[in-house]
Amino acid sequence: MPVFRFRLFDKRGPRPFVDEALGALERRVLELLWTKGALNVREACEAFAGPIAYTTMMTTMDRLYKKGLLSRQKQGRAFLYQAAFSREALDHRVAAEVMQGALDRGLVTALPVLSSLVDAVSERDTRLLDMLDDLVRQKRRELQGEDPE
Repeated sequence: MPVFRFRLFDKRGPRPFVDEALGALERRVLELLWTKGALNVREACEAFAGPIAYTTMMTTMDRLYKKGLLSRQKQGRAFLYQAAFSREALDHRVAAEVMQGALDRGLVTALPVLSSLVDAVSERDTRLLDMLDDLVRQKRRELQGEDPE
């Protein structure tokens, strides 16, 4: 009987959460902007892999802007859009929200999540476990008002 593993994160980070929160086209547009940088709608249409209507691209970029994932500034009669976060920063924000959600539900819920984190880190690489230990020690010093170095 196969073992089912519910994975919050893939090798790049909390991508499954981002994938579920965004439609396929939104993910492709976000990837385009991470790759190409700031673009207006017409430039995004031209750079897009595959045909896409101008109005579809405009609507998608506006939705991503309203979700806070893109920033924009007026450039003539058009908007110039860019990703509001790098891939890494978005992964960090999603992971932080997942952890905060577990912590907000109390110790009974948070402890298994934290335990799973330690297990996953130690299975992957014991050096990561040492790094996690260093981060915890540094944070304790900061909270106690000591100089972290």
